[in-house]
Amino acid sequence: MKGDNLPHPSDVVNLYKSKNIGLMRLYTPDQGALNALRGSGIQLLLDVANEDLQNLATSPSAAANWVQTNVRAYSPDVKFRYIAVGNEVIPKDINNNAQYAQYVLGAMKNINNALGNDLGGKIKVSTSVSFGVIGVSYPPSHGVFSGDAMTYMRPIVQFLTSTGAPLLVNVYPYFSYKGDTNHIPLQFATFTSPSTVVHDGSLNYQNLFDAMVDSVYAALSQVGGANVPIVVSESGWPSDGGFAASVANAGTYNANLVKHVGSGTPRKPGPLETYVFAMFNEDQKTGDPTEQHFGLFYPNQQPVYPVSF
Repeated sequence: MKGDNLPHPSDVVNLYKSKNIGLMRLYTPDQGALNALRGSGIQLLLDVANEDLQNLATSPSAAANWVQTNVRAYSPDVKFRYIAVGNEVIPKDINNNAQYAQYVLGAMKNINNALGNDLGGKIKVSTSVSFGVIGVSYPPSHGVFSGDAMTYMRPIVQFLTSTGAPLLVNVYPYFSYKGDTNHIPLQFATFTSPSTVVHDGSLNYQNLFDAMVDSVYAALSQVGGANVPIVVSESGWPSDGGFAASVANAGTYNANLVKHVGSGTPRKPGPLETYVFAMFNEDQKTGDPTEQHFGLFYPNQQPVYPVSF
């Protein structure tokens, strides 16, 4: 959505359908997008904006109003799958701000209560965390939440266990590779390693994505969340704008990602629900120049590189 040249929402929905993309994530409720999704059959992961967390955590009526306005008004014509209560705010957000983290669980509970018996069983409430919540990730079986994140994650995991909801995790081998090229080969980061790179007991890892996801599974099991599933709520690779950002690398990563997640990870075989970031290059995205080049498609709906879904 962070572009001034993006297609009309109805054209976006048609593009999803033409490419057999059955899941969508919206980072904030958008009336145009929600209306375009009516009757499409596309299942939606809808975010609660970070700046709304405090209000929703402290006011059950505000949570009820949020659900009424953004969910009930469109259901069942729009197939809501998950509600992500905040994106990457634990333990601190992208601006190193810790103000939102304390409100995540309260907002999750109030939103879940507002869904009631009729929608609560169908729409799972979670939060989307960055891989930064992990303090130890190597080897994957030693995965544990960081001390700062643990304060928030332990009670959140208890809540997810009680509701059967997954933990939403944004997993980017690109950023791990960018941060440690001395120890992480490009092939390990892009699913192209010809053989095992990491041996972890009886489990062998040929790609970094699996190692990262399994370290989160290990961290979950450390806090009583062994049965909490993971949904990868973002993954991707930039095609331009900086270090290792090329059409070749992005195309290789995302094509392999789409093929790979059907089989799951060494620790948890089976399909791993995964969302690719992002549908379009976004010319108004701030931060590092690569942030504007994560799209699978240009705003004119032409593919940046071929990926089959």
